[in-house]
Amino acid sequence: MVTLDGTGFSAGEKVDLSVGSKIFGNATADGLGNFTIEAKVPRSLQPGPYNVKATGETSGMVAQQIFTVATDWAMFKGGPARVGFNPFENTINTSNAKSLTLSWVGVMGDLVDFSSPAIVDGVVYIGSFDGKLYAFDANGCGQQFCNPLWFGSTNNDIVSSPAVANGVVYIGSADRKLYAFPAKGCGQQSCSPLWTGKTGFGILEGSPVVANGVVYVGSGDKKLYAFNAAGCGQASCDPLWTGATGGHVYSPPAVAGGVVYVGSEDGKLYAFKAAGCGAPTCSALWTGKTGSAIIESGAAVANGVVYIGSFDHFLYAFDAKGCGQPTCKPLWRGKTDDSIESSPAVANGVVYIGSGGAIFYAFNAAGCGQDVCSPLWGGDAIGEQAAIVSAPTVANGLVYVGENDGNVLVFDAKGCGSNFCLPLTQLATNNEQIVSSSPAVVDGKVYFGSADQNSPPIGRLYVFEPSR
Repeated sequence: MVTLDGTGFSAGEKVDLSVGSKIFGNATADGLGNFTIEAKVPRSLQPGPYNVKATGETSGMVAQQIFTVATDWAMFKGGPARVGFNPFENTINTSNAKSLTLSWVGVMGDLVDFSSPAIVDGVVYIGSFDGKLYAFDANGCGQQFCNPLWFGSTNNDIVSSPAVANGVVYIGSADRKLYAFPAKGCGQQSCSPLWTGKTGFGILEGSPVVANGVVYVGSGDKKLYAFNAAGCGQASCDPLWTGATGGHVYSPPAVAGGVVYVGSEDGKLYAFKAAGCGAPTCSALWTGKTGSAIIESGAAVANGVVYIGSFDHFLYAFDAKGCGQPTCKPLWRGKTDDSIESSPAVANGVVYIGSGGAIFYAFNAAGCGQDVCSPLWGGDAIGEQAAIVSAPTVANGLVYVGENDGNVLVFDAKGCGSNFCLPLTQLATNNEQIVSSSPAVVDGKVYFGSADQNSPPIGRLYVFEPSR
């Protein structure tokens, strides 16, 4: 939806709103010749700038304005609920996926491990093992290799994914701090943070999530932290509250329905009230017990169900409302071949997740009517195989996931009509096996982080799009 305002038309006349020859809305001017209307951008429009015209049916007067069709991917897996689904992608599809080719590469100081791109207002943000957050023009630089627009430094490794909200980009570091940088940069190559939030241990794969003015992030000191997204007016800020768990928190939290969900290394999914409890330390509303540790796998919340993976080889599905007891059993479990570090994605009634055994799985999101469910289908890479710890992304009938064989695998989201499927195509890195970064699919481009070990500085942001 977009809001259009017009002025200077004839009083009471109808005004046609169009892109090219396609009319997509009508407004009626008031007695002063003004109008305001909300209208939907036609789904068929491809990403890019367009002239939006307003034509008075009586006066024939024409006004026009440039409008850019673009989609944001503001944080790990797209949004606070972490479902990993982009419903607006309309460029890459099952017909042209095989034509995806490397468009450009962003150069960083070191390997990108687990940090996944966020794209907002035409800028890509991603963290690197060199302890820096990098910002690139989402459209590249017109060259094969591109330098960042700016970067922000921390004091240790970054394996956390950025989250962008209200002009601020948040990212965690192994130096025990949450960093908040200005999303537009600072006019210099190197930018200082607006503020930092201190935690008791390193922030690793527990990437921050922003919802309703609060930043939530997990830390290795067995706590979930909640910070005011606006900061505190000081350089270093204390949390609004913390949530206690029984193990290290390397799981990216998810927020939905006023509840924040996070996994812990003690093998439990914790559900906290997102507004806190009025005290500095909060207890969980309820917990869901799995059979082993929850480490990098983060919750996804869809249609009243919370999905998360565990090291015990199972995908778990819990009722998002809990069960009325302190500890809840899962609605069902999905059996895989190995430990799960991948975070699930949910789209069109299917849950997708990777495993340490190199198999990619698709389960019915509603379960199977039994305690333990088999997958609808599974898939793997063509050629060399390795662990899948990247989180999948679903967009326009395709599902993308990184595998530590140097590729992002691209599958038909509906499968192939068989129990085992091969990818439609594979997007390869140069001279690097680790692809733990989760792909972002936005505006006809696929973004993910990795490296090129043969070309220092080795850090790489890879960007693919259909060949023209």
